[in-house]
Amino acid sequence: MTTLLKTPLHALHVELGAKMVPFGGYDMPVQYREGILAEHRHTRTAAGLFDVSHMGQLRLVGPDAAAALETLVPVDIIDLPVFKQRYALFTDENGGILDDLMVCRRPDDLFVVVNAGCKVQDTAHIRKHLSSRCEVIESPERALLALQGPQAVTALSRLAPGVEKMVFMDGGFFKIDGFEAFITRSGYTGEDGYEISIHERDAMAVARLLLDQPEVKPIGLGARDTLRLEAGLCLYGHDITTTTTPAEAALTWAIQKVRRSGGARAGGYPGYAVIDPQLPNTQAAQPSPVQRKRVGLVSNEKMPVREGAKLVSAEGVELGTVTSGTLGPTVGHLVAMGYVASSHAAIGTEVFALVRDKRVAMKVAAMPFAPQRYFRG
Repeated sequence: MTTLLKTPLHALHVELGAKMVPFGGYDMPVQYREGILAEHRHTRTAAGLFDVSHMGQLRLVGPDAAAALETLVPVDIIDLPVFKQRYALFTDENGGILDDLMVCRRPDDLFVVVNAGCKVQDTAHIRKHLSSRCEVIESPERALLALQGPQAVTALSRLAPGVEKMVFMDGGFFKIDGFEAFITRSGYTGEDGYEISIHERDAMAVARLLLDQPEVKPIGLGARDTLRLEAGLCLYGHDITTTTTPAEAALTWAIQKVRRSGGARAGGYPGYAVIDPQLPNTQAAQPSPVQRKRVGLVSNEKMPVREGAKLVSAEGVELGTVTSGTLGPTVGHLVAMGYVASSHAAIGTEVFALVRDKRVAMKVAAMPFAPQRYFRG
């Protein structure tokens, strides 16, 4: 039996009455006493504090770090301004997605955050390919907190003046009541908010300072999942995997023009020969539009539609599979993501999910399901 790891806030979660579950190799809070529904709604209306210290944090150091990282991701890293953050994807030779990650350029390094379940393989992948070009430094001593919701700015700026001046995807060094922190204005809920990297020795004190603010309550992984799904954001290992390409996953917005065919730094990353011909307006010699696509799905039916449910047409022809699904607490109806044949990916197309041999009527819908409220200035 594998022993579960603990984040620096584990004792606080237990003290606050959290229900703990295994996740990504860690013993993590799935919900607190008020439950997932209340936590979801609190985050949408005030501010929720999430412990995401199980995620991996790394630093890439050296003058060649940005160019080196571009050999692993189809994303513009070289032109990323200092203190700006960008969403990126590790891809493989088949065009599949190895993981998604966040990259922030800082004056002396690239700050990288990867998913908990992938951080061991991601770190090995980075070391294998980049260690000859830049220094790869793991940061297991860093905790990561996420403060999310429309009142996050009010709560955090009280303790760290200046964070209110940042806009979506900005980053910066701040002190939270004297504790050193690196903060980005980003998150995984669709709400305005912040992710806060701090030393593990300071994590408990900073978490308590944040929870002392009247707007803030602790939120578990359960509400984090319903919030991200309403926001139309992918969960690695479910909505995106090594079997999905960026175009199939509707993530082509993450590939800047400079990395596409015809761009100044086109290609040079794993899977380019597969990925680029699938991109809209590709200049590849032989375009290859995708045969399936990730779409949003909505339904007014009451039966839950979960990951793994098959999707069929009105005629019963199999179209694909649901990858995430829940009753959206904010929108008040069933929402889901899944892959369908491109012929059935248009907004408004009627499809059916098969749940215990019953057909649940659904429609392809635009995402996000709940409005994203990132602060863009």
